[in-house]
Amino acid sequence: QVQLVESGGGLVQAGGSLRLSCVASSRISRINAMGWYRQGPGEQRELVASITSAGTTNYADSVKGRFTISRDNAENTVYLQMNSLKPEDTAGYYCHIQGRTMALRAFDSWGQGTQVTVSS
Repeated sequence: QVQLVESGGGLVQAGGSLRLSCVASSRISRINAMGWYRQGPGEQRELVASITSAGTTNYADSVKGRFTISRDNAENTVYLQMNSLKPEDTAGYYCHIQGRTMALRAFDSWGQGTQVTVSS
């Protein structure tokens, strides 16, 4: 199974920025889905942003214009640039990648989560 390691979370004041990174432990031959999700206390996990193998992006309405998802295929890394952060963005953020390894084994992996806290 491919392990995903996230970093970049932390405490920031409202209006500030953070950049989350998610690195896959193994080389990936094919990506079917790549995205960032978040889950606040007592809430369901929700999709924040996704990017397809063709580079098409999709964002939750609540983050459009503020967050940007991108990826570096050579580094097996997906990023989430978060600008103009709001207190309601406070949550655990999880990356998700679905695809195939270089051995063509299918995988569906989640990161361990990184906490983002936005103070007012």
